[in-house]
Amino acid sequence: MSEALTPEDRARRVKVLLYDVDGVLTNGDITIIPPLDGNPNGHVTEIKAFSAHDGMGISIARLAGLKIGFVTKRNSQVVAIRARDLKIDHVYQGQSNKVDALNKIIAAENCTLDEIAYVGDDIIDLPVMRKVGFAIATANARPQAKAAAHYVTPNPGGQGAGRDAIDFILNSRGILDQTIERYLDPTSAEAKSADIGAGNM
Repeated sequence: MSEALTPEDRARRVKVLLYDVDGVLTNGDITIIPPLDGNPNGHVTEIKAFSAHDGMGISIARLAGLKIGFVTKRNSQVVAIRARDLKIDHVYQGQSNKVDALNKIIAAENCTLDEIAYVGDDIIDLPVMRKVGFAIATANARPQAKAAAHYVTPNPGGQGAGRDAIDFILNSRGILDQTIERYLDPTSAEAKSADIGAGNM
């Protein structure tokens, strides 16, 4: 029965939207600047580039009632900072087995697998993509991730793929334009509460 569901059918059930980070919310590049003192064991600086479109989309998604999570294998201070700025509900870093994080999120949100969407791009995402009700692959994803997906975003990771997932889900519910207008209402306290932070520069 579930095999007959369209991507739109699956999207309409989603309550929690989860993202991998590298290659999904970024283009996959990981730039590492070595310690200035030349000490190979010293503190390095890691640089990732995120899409502002995705950040805006997360505000819109939150306003529409979605919960958002990051589930990534790497540990990164950059991801922690971005998650804080975007007010992400669930942040799991250092996850070599992402299903563990998935199970914790299901318990925390008291939801079912059918109510979860996951956006991935590589084989480490397959165990989660094969379980959730709505699996999404980015345009730059490996063939195995695309084969496991119910929907492939038109844009690649780091260039709006995260926003594509949100737009598709809210469009499937018929509430994208309405939610955007709510976000743009300067008198809406709800919209202000859903909005992302202003950064920490």
